[in-house]
Amino acid sequence: MTMTANDHPADIKTRPAWPALTALAGATLLASLGISIASVALPTLAAAFSASIQGVQWVAVAYLISVTVTIVTVGWLGDIYGHHRVLIAGLGVFAVSSVLCAAAPTLGTLIAGRAVQGIGGAILMALPLSIVRDTVAKDRLGTAMGLFGTMSAIGTALGPSLGGLLIAGFGWRSAFALLAGVAVLLIGVAIATIPAAPARADRRKTLLDWPGVALLAAALLAYAAAMTGWYAGLLLPLAIFAFAVFFLVERRSEAPLVPLETLHDRGTWTALAMNVIVATVMMSTLVVGPFFLSFALRLDVALVGIVMAVGPVIAALSGVPAGRATDRFGAQCVLVAGLFTIFVGLIGLAALPRLFGIAGYVTALALLTPGFQLFLAANNTTVMMASPENRRGTMSALLGLSRNLGFMTGASAMAVVFTAAAGSGEVGGLSATATGFAFTTTFLVAAGLMPVALVLAFLGRSASKTRTH
Repeated sequence: MTMTANDHPADIKTRPAWPALTALAGATLLASLGISIASVALPTLAAAFSASIQGVQWVAVAYLISVTVTIVTVGWLGDIYGHHRVLIAGLGVFAVSSVLCAAAPTLGTLIAGRAVQGIGGAILMALPLSIVRDTVAKDRLGTAMGLFGTMSAIGTALGPSLGGLLIAGFGWRSAFALLAGVAVLLIGVAIATIPAAPARADRRKTLLDWPGVALLAAALLAYAAAMTGWYAGLLLPLAIFAFAVFFLVERRSEAPLVPLETLHDRGTWTALAMNVIVATVMMSTLVVGPFFLSFALRLDVALVGIVMAVGPVIAALSGVPAGRATDRFGAQCVLVAGLFTIFVGLIGLAALPRLFGIAGYVTALALLTPGFQLFLAANNTTVMMASPENRRGTMSALLGLSRNLGFMTGASAMAVVFTAAAGSGEVGGLSATATGFAFTTTFLVAAGLMPVALVLAFLGRSASKTRTH
């Protein structure tokens, strides 16, 4: 469904929202699958290309870094050229790059294909949030955000099992072929169902900020590489310096990539800061959980996978209810409830698994995961409701960027906390007692971050009240 010359924004609001939501939810699912379905292929790729574990890890890392480096830029392009157009282009990039990955003759070619695929993935993560703001009624926005959270969780849970089946039956190339096929299908659905908005009239002027694009990309690339442990002592200061230069350039830009006056708004910067904190905590379950399950509870690989899948399954089931709660009770109320639930879940994760084993681990996840979904639905709704129309792509991209920065920070920082508490960097030498102690310490540290997030939530809430009076 495209916008014609006779279409009016008010007319679009009266059209059924579910066809467009189907396409947007599918795009969110595809971006999540792009991460999870490739991860399960890493052992097969190591054998196929006679490569080291460190070498094939770049198949996953290249995608994540590419998403992180480009997500703000693609959101900005959506604001300039129209979110509908850029989303279609992103699906096209994702489809073509998936074909290149499926046909890759060497590991280097595959990694390059994954980097390009990450650009498409960045678009699929950033723009659905901005498009849905003009697609659904205001009092249903929370439900739509909850749906996106559900689709992301489904992609995370479905990727390993679906990828495993495809790889076992047809080889690793079939996993990337599937991604290409889904992207092509979604192009048709998106063209038919998502209303197209006109491009901004001042887009030529906005192109003056390419220096900002280059500086932000350099800063994010250095930070992402540092968080993977690659020359961190050199690259982290370089990233900080590049961020500082970026903000200086943005202050003088006539049409900045990131409008600094928006970041000066207390409600906006507190929402982004909370997103970083919560994503950091979320990542700790993925980084530290497998070590506890393997070395403290002595589970085999298959059972570890089953227990680890509980989180995404609960997330998939709780996403839409979290969105509905946001619509019914208000975003600020649900956001605080979500943060408090995360805090309780983290305390439970620090204590219950050591007392009750698998049952305690699953119980803690059942407390923790719905809290994540409540927070994400409410925080995303808050930011998108307050975003000006000509900056919704950029703001949704900043939400995605802050989440990715949190994931990378959590993967690095929580691993450091765990290793320090365990007293050894040698995984094979860890005892059950040392692993359990390190696990508990890590999640107590994670829980200690939540009061900070709660303070930020109340600061943002007071800012929201100030704007409304």
